[in-house]
Amino acid sequence: MSKLGQVVESVEKYNKFVLDQVKRARSDEKFGRDLLGRWNDIKAKIPATRTPTGLPLPRLALPEIDEPGEIARYLFGEGLPGEFPFLNGAYREMYLEPVREVESFEKNGEPKTGKSDKKPPQAEEPTRLFSGLMLAEDTNERFHYLTQHQRTHRLSTAFDGPTLYGMDSDADGVFGKIGEGGVAIDTVEDMMRLYDGFDLGSPNFSASMTISGPAPIIMAMYIAAAKRRFGQKVVSKLRGTIQADIFKEVQAQNETIFPIEPSLRFLTDMVEFTTREMPRWYPISISGYHIGEAGSTPVQQAAYTLSNGFAYAEMFAARRIPVDQFGPRLSFFLDCGLDAEYVALARVSRRIWAIGMRDVFGAGPRAQLYKLHTQTSGRSLVAAEFKNNLTRTAAELVLAYMNATNSCHSNSADEPFTTPSEEWIRLAAHGQAILLEESGIFKHTMNMLSGSPGMKAVERAVEAAILDEFREIERLGGVLAAVEDRYQRSQIQNAAHRYEQQIYDGTRPIIGLNKYRNGEDDAPKIKLARTPRKKQQLQVDRLAKFKKQNAEKAKRALDKLADVVERGGNCFPTLLEAVEVCSLGQITGRLQEVVGRFRPMV
Repeated sequence: MSKLGQVVESVEKYNKFVLDQVKRARSDEKFGRDLLGRWNDIKAKIPATRTPTGLPLPRLALPEIDEPGEIARYLFGEGLPGEFPFLNGAYREMYLEPVREVESFEKNGEPKTGKSDKKPPQAEEPTRLFSGLMLAEDTNERFHYLTQHQRTHRLSTAFDGPTLYGMDSDADGVFGKIGEGGVAIDTVEDMMRLYDGFDLGSPNFSASMTISGPAPIIMAMYIAAAKRRFGQKVVSKLRGTIQADIFKEVQAQNETIFPIEPSLRFLTDMVEFTTREMPRWYPISISGYHIGEAGSTPVQQAAYTLSNGFAYAEMFAARRIPVDQFGPRLSFFLDCGLDAEYVALARVSRRIWAIGMRDVFGAGPRAQLYKLHTQTSGRSLVAAEFKNNLTRTAAELVLAYMNATNSCHSNSADEPFTTPSEEWIRLAAHGQAILLEESGIFKHTMNMLSGSPGMKAVERAVEAAILDEFREIERLGGVLAAVEDRYQRSQIQNAAHRYEQQIYDGTRPIIGLNKYRNGEDDAPKIKLARTPRKKQQLQVDRLAKFKKQNAEKAKRALDKLADVVERGGNCFPTLLEAVEVCSLGQITGRLQEVVGRFRPMV
């Protein structure tokens, strides 16, 4: 039995344990009394806060139960926020504003005078701002625009097509794609321009890079750029995430540049280095978002993401990296659409991950945490009457925060047409600010919307369906065997076809597209984002200058890199040297000479 099969057994065993605890609480008087005492103690210690209108609220909402069996079901089956199995949240408090003291209001609701005006420190915003367009300096300008009102700078970067495939901007046939749909990055100098003006070593800054195939190379460029600006000591302070998820590329997105096994080896080399040298960095974001965008059902997205995560954990453990070192550095990425499953999809994923990591991999509490970034569904955005996308995204944001996501990105309404403009990307960011800061849904009380009978029903159904997917992957021989058999890919394709058929026949209503259309088919006037030809030429000219300046050094660096790879050593430290004098395409090309190119499986 593989590790995934053991995960299925561990979840089923844990569910039985919960039921046993419920029965024990009802039959063992002392145990039941102790549980009730613990429950009352928990409730008594919950701080009180007030809304701006003066309404008193508990800082944490708990179900109104006093029966020992139900208390056992809650404490063992769900856990308090920040407690195993983490169904209600990875951390004790999330999104909450500083406590508004009950004592600060008189009986008539008027605030007292004479209180200190000193404001308590505020938690980091969960909003993550996403951009990538044209050249590095253009994306940098957009980053500064987006962060002008943010206390903390959490930036996600989209890369253009050539960069995603490890190609240089001077490669044959890619000129027109330079800076389209993301930023063009060829060299460490581009990386310096990309984050110019941001303090990369600050605890209030983090960078997320949405790239997988050439992720180790891009990661090395980021480290090198940081060292050039801030010195060697900055490396241990760097904070952020790089996607680096090879399994989802093969299953869903296709941006794979090396064969699977070498790709996984290069990834593990990077994880081994960053785990040791960069304690604040997440070297892989195990991504279901792209699986969902490729057409999967929500359950397939969660099941394949979780199973991929357990496969990576098994792979890193085989490299003899301690689970309590790499486990806390794993992160996850899901989309959030409008299907009913999203009411509880992330909650269930967090529970399954915690049980599997603890009981199968022997992970400690920090390595049990399923730390999640959520993005609203790009697939749910439609061109027809596109302003409705604002409402779709707003509803998806509520679902994401109901699931206690750790960070979130909201899509822009104009994305069916183009790279988002400043107007629509500002509205997308404001959507989160309105929800988290203007509304009182999440900022006063943890668990404000959690635990309804409907949510519990969805949780049970989703967990059962995910475990069924695990069993099928286990039957095929595990994640890698299923990937080679194209199982995940074929299931995603079938689900995508079913989704489109449902839109076509009307069983899946899309407002403004197949229902309540206004009869107008004229395309709206949207200014398309395009990279000017002169900017594309500038990128090519910069690259040519870089290559000419470093020609001799690049040859030696590439020879050294190839030698390390051929000898089976960890190539990441050598990559750090190579990116100082080599371009992305030069490194990719040389590595492909050694390990080959990815060829899609038939």
